[in-house]
Amino acid sequence: MTESETILWNALRNSIQGFKFRRQHPIGDFIADFICLSQKTVIEVDGGYHNADEQQREDQFRTDYLQKMGFRIIRFTNEEVNTDLKKVILTIKEELNK
Repeated sequence: MTESETILWNALRNSIQGFKFRRQHPIGDFIADFICLSQKTVIEVDGGYHNADEQQREDQFRTDYLQKMGFRIIRFTNEEVNTDLKKVILTIKEELNK
């Protein structure tokens, strides 16, 4: 895991009561950074290389695939996790409680 993923993992396993998360969970040919199976929610933490055109196409293909399987995807940048973890956690809680 990247540093940002480790930071988020520590928060997910300690801060979101009632929801169980797994990390580095395989789904088909992909590995989700984090997943809450009961809510069918995938959380991805993206580094700077996700800004490249080729990576954006691959990310969109992956998102489409996961959505077709019934998952909702929440994406955050490394910067968001590193600078405003409280907001990231609040966003995740709001999505899980929809």
